[in-house]
Formats: sequence, structure tokens, C-alpha cells
Amino acid sequence: MTATWTLLTLLVIAAASFPLGRARALACAGGDSCALHSLPRHYGWASVLLTLGPALVLFVLLEMTAPATPAGSLAVVACALVALAWALRRMHPGFRARQTVERGVLALLMLAACVAIATTAGIVLSMLFETQNFFAQYGWREFFLSATWAPRFQGDSDLGILPLLWGTLYISLIALVLAVPVGLFAAIYMAEYAGQRFRAIVKPGIEVLAGIPTIVYGLFALITVGPLLRDYFAQPLGLGSSGSSVMTAGLVMGIMLIPFVSSLSDDIIAQVPQSLRDGSLGLGATRSETIRQVVVPAALPGIVGAVLLAASRAIGETMIVVLGAGAAAKLNLNPFEAMTTITVKIVSQLTGDGDFAAPETLVAFALGLTLFAITLCLNVLALAIVRKYREQYE
Repeated sequence: MTATWTLLTLLVIAAASFPLGRARALACAGGDSCALHSLPRHYGWASVLLTLGPALVLFVLLEMTAPATPAGSLAVVACALVALAWALRRMHPGFRARQTVERGVLALLMLAACVAIATTAGIVLSMLFETQNFFAQYGWREFFLSATWAPRFQGDSDLGILPLLWGTLYISLIALVLAVPVGLFAAIYMAEYAGQRFRAIVKPGIEVLAGIPTIVYGLFALITVGPLLRDYFAQPLGLGSSGSSVMTAGLVMGIMLIPFVSSLSDDIIAQVPQSLRDGSLGLGATRSETIRQVVVPAALPGIVGAVLLAASRAIGETMIVVLGAGAAAKLNLNPFEAMTTITVKIVSQLTGDGDFAAPETLVAFALGLTLFAITLCLNVLALAIVRKYREQYE
């Protein structure tokens, strides 16, 4: 009996426990539901929880300690049947079934929260352990302070993060410079000025951009945006001759981020109480002054969250950078030069036939941990801004 069949058997037992528990409670009450402490359905759900709980705990423990065996599966099923019999004995009119169900739901919610926390902790710890192995072979000063990125699986390597960090921040900055104003202005117009017919057409059109795969954006950058920037800006100005550049990836990434900023900001602005607008207009402020001095500050916590989401998406983007910005790791202020980002190098260092224990491979985990630290700092900064403005409007 495999684990799948064990789970299916448990589901069958749980499904049978609901009507059995409900019927048992009604039978003990002589068919009078008014004599029960809780509603009849609560007794049914209490039977399900009391039956599944011990069996699932035993199943998880057995799966963690050893592969599924027929003896273990039988033990789980037997535990479920014993728990069902015990649950049915407790289904009398005075049993507080509703409180049992509430505690069960609370336990499920706590378990879901713990799963999210445990997953995050597992990701961080896995990167932390491998990063420790990397720094045991390669100095942290060279990693954080070196301006050269030249991995060599045969010979000495220069694994400085500075050119990758610069490329990541440079491309993300260009993307946010385009996405934040355009997305925010579009959100303000649709929330404060646009009519229902115009909004019904434009808002879905903007959100279509969010559903386009990033590889399509990458091809758009490679085939269209890159050659246009090269032919009409880079070459005439003498700034470069390649279609792969920071500007190419930044502009296309900015277009991709517009719906994230626009849609979220639009929803937040629409939730600002109408009384704030009416009060501002009643004091003599114009519509634009009301938006600038009342609506936007009141919606700023949500707008900051939208910008943070866009920034995180920009920092973690890979395909657009690969096809639009190239793979050159260097420090340069010229936006029409090819550069690369941390995420691109993480992928490149973990692909191929290299030795997994080599520093050239383990460096990917150090890069990933650094990227995690950057996004964590962004989150802390956003929380500080949100708390500052939330106190003013609560």
C-alpha cells in the first residue's frame, strides 16, 4: 500500500466520519437538534478533525523516518479507525463541538503560517550553508570589494560582486525611472479622472502586460528595442555599437513593470475615503491639489508597496537581461554598453559540467544570499515609510 493509497483511504474514512458524527450526536439527543450544545454540522466536522488529526501526524512521522511500507500504511489506517471510534464516543449532546472545530481551524491557520515561515527559513539556511562553504575557499574581502568578475574552473578566479551589483542596480534604476512615474500617473488618471467606459477599456489593456512571459519581453528587447537604440541613439552619439545594453534591458523591463505599479496603485488610490477628498475640496483646494496633497499621501503606504514589488521584480529578472543587456560583467556609466546582473550569473554558474564543490559554482549561493539581503533591506525601508505615513492618516 503506497502513500497515495494511504491518503486516499484516510480521505474516505474522514468523509464517512462527518455523517457518522452528526448522526451520533442527533441520536444521543433523541433527534432534537435544540438539545445539542452546537449545531449538528459542528459535530460532523469535529469528528473529521478528531479522526484525521492523529492519523495525519502518524503518517507524516512515518514518511519522515522511512519510506512508505505496507506495515506503516496499515498502522496509519488503524490509527484513523481507532480515532474515529474515539471521536464517535465523544459525540454526546453536551460535547462542545463548535469550540473543537474553532480550535481545529486555528491549528490549520497556524500550520499554514508555519509552513510559510519554515520555507523561508529553509531557503535562507540552504543558501547560508553553501555560502559558508564558498567563503571557506574564497576570501570575503575579494568577493565584496573586487571590481573584477572572471570565473575560471581551471586556474585562479576573480569573483568580485561589484560589477554584477552595479549592473543589477543600474538596470533596475532605469526600469523604475520609467515604470514608477508612468504607472503612478496612469493609476491617478484612472482612479480620479477617467470615466467608467474609458477605465473598462484601458485598465485591462494595461494589465495584459503583466501576463506576457518575460521571454517575450526579452525577444522584444533583442529584436526591436535594442536595434532602435543602437541605430538612433548609441551610434549617432558615439556611445556604442551594440544592441545589447543597459538601456535596452532597462526600458523593456520598465514596460513590463508598468502594470504592477499601475494596477496596485489604482486599487489603493480608489480605497482612499471620499470624505478626505470632499473635505479638501470644501476648503477650496483644486482637484489637482487634492490629489497631490491629500489623496497621494493617504495612499502612499500602498504605493510604496507597489513600487517595492516592482523593484523586487526588477532585481530578480533574468531573461530580459540575458537577451537585452548581454553578459558582460563590468563597471561602466555608459547606459549603451552591455552589462549583466546577479541573477544572470547565478544561472550561468550553476549550469554546465563544473564541480559543484568548486568556488566558481558555490559563488552562486553567495550571490543569491546577497540578493536576498538587498531585497530584505528594501522591505525594511518600505515598512519604515509605511509606518510613518500610516500614523498620520489613522
